[in-house]
Amino acid sequence: MPLERSALWTLQECFTISIGMESIATVAAARGRPREFDADDALAAALRVFWMRGYEGASLTELTEAMGITRPSLYACFGNKEALFRKALDLYEKEKLAYMAPALDAPTARGVAERLLRGALEVQMSTSDPKGCLGVISSVTCGVEAESIKAEVIARRASSDAALVRRFERAKEEGDLPEGVEPQALARYLMAVIQGLCVQASSGVSCRDLSTLVDTTLTVWPGR
Repeated sequence: MPLERSALWTLQECFTISIGMESIATVAAARGRPREFDADDALAAALRVFWMRGYEGASLTELTEAMGITRPSLYACFGNKEALFRKALDLYEKEKLAYMAPALDAPTARGVAERLLRGALEVQMSTSDPKGCLGVISSVTCGVEAESIKAEVIARRASSDAALVRRFERAKEEGDLPEGVEPQALARYLMAVIQGLCVQASSGVSCRDLSTLVDTTLTVWPGR
């Protein structure tokens, strides 16, 4: 005997619910699985891609291939591309720019400049890392769609610049800088030299020539 219409609908509903519960169970199991990749290694790989390509130049395909993960894994672990870049920028500052904070503890302004210049030079002389500066690359190449990233990079750089200005202001108060030298202008000059060094390194200038640039800057440095 054919099933009545109400009974037929009941069977269909049970089937749908069963399939739905199975799907939910599958998703829950997938979410509960242990991560099959090292998040630190994946982030380091992403940093290299961003460092070479800049924020906008780094595609999600290139990022996931370098990180050895799928897009869903990237989103689950790091968030979207913007969040991933911010984490990569944190790692860059922690590992590659670790020399900057201790440089401010040098006893003289010239000592501060030397530590910063030689620290930047050491990063550019590395044979295992890309050349150039991640901040400069990303802030220069960011378009309208990446204004928030550009603003983030600029804000971080402004914080570092402000710390350097304060250190040179102290140096001037201590008589470590000539009377006519303006701390803010001197800080901008030094950062311009460091950024120029990074740009030249990315364009293929030899380590020897970069080292000469550092030596020349220190030779003409005002003060002790």
